[in-house]
Amino acid sequence: MRRAAGTELSPGLAYACLGSSMFVVGAYVALSKPLAVIFPVFLLGCLRFGIGGLAVLHWLRKPASEAPLTARVRWLIFLESFIGSFLFTVFMVLGVSYSSAVAAGVIMSAIPAAIAVLSRLVLREAIRPQVVAAIVCAICGIGLLAVAQPAGDADADSANRWLGYALLGGAVLCEAAYAVIGKQLTGVLSAKRISALMNAWGFVLMLPAGAYAAWHFDFSAITGPVWGLLLFYGLAASGTIWLWMTGLRRVPASRAGVFTVLLPVGAACVGVGMLGEAFSQLHALAFAAALLGLVLAVWPGRDAGA
Repeated sequence: MRRAAGTELSPGLAYACLGSSMFVVGAYVALSKPLAVIFPVFLLGCLRFGIGGLAVLHWLRKPASEAPLTARVRWLIFLESFIGSFLFTVFMVLGVSYSSAVAAGVIMSAIPAAIAVLSRLVLREAIRPQVVAAIVCAICGIGLLAVAQPAGDADADSANRWLGYALLGGAVLCEAAYAVIGKQLTGVLSAKRISALMNAWGFVLMLPAGAYAAWHFDFSAITGPVWGLLLFYGLAASGTIWLWMTGLRRVPASRAGVFTVLLPVGAACVGVGMLGEAFSQLHALAFAAALLGLVLAVWPGRDAGA
């Protein structure tokens, strides 16, 4: 397949793109909690992709340097949108609502390992010992972060909790597939075009259920601050896709997966800094473990040129 044209990023800039992408994802997930209470999940998803899609609509046009889309690339784009955007959004929102934020934090700790295993199986990427150690640090850091959070839904019945756990597990698999499929797409398409195509497909997939929910929804009750939060949610969601794909062009998927540790870290920072949540010693240990994992992941090795 012909590779997308474009100047290669330095490793440091690629790491910055990956890290900032996951941190912003965590931040907007935390800030969007009120939106999930106000809007039905499919309506919220439809509005998210609609806002994000309009912002990057001008990226849809094919650059002259890119080859025409093959049937395989079109299929990968659809899978990336369906699994990485549509299913991930539905599984994560519903999973948290049926269980708790603690459960989400614990289960999300499996994302780096899931990406590493899937990248090994699908992309045949070698996993360095440093990356294995980084994955362990990421799991420990997110696990500590989850323990440090308040219990939340203690009264939820057992059936709903287990349904929530299953949905969150599905979100982990979706995130792993998102990283692995994205790695294949970055070899033939620019990060901008991938972002635009994913937003367009996400909107199409959400539209039927979203339109039905919109028909029964009272938009007149929505206040200005809620509209502002929704605008941020949609723009940030489209921007993080571009950042992730930009960094992923330069970094193996297994190593990039370690940066997903910044998703719950970003959510915790927003909770502490903006929502007034407490910062404990467990939080400090979690951040230290996450930082150590990232240092190990980006530390130059024999494959530093990869």
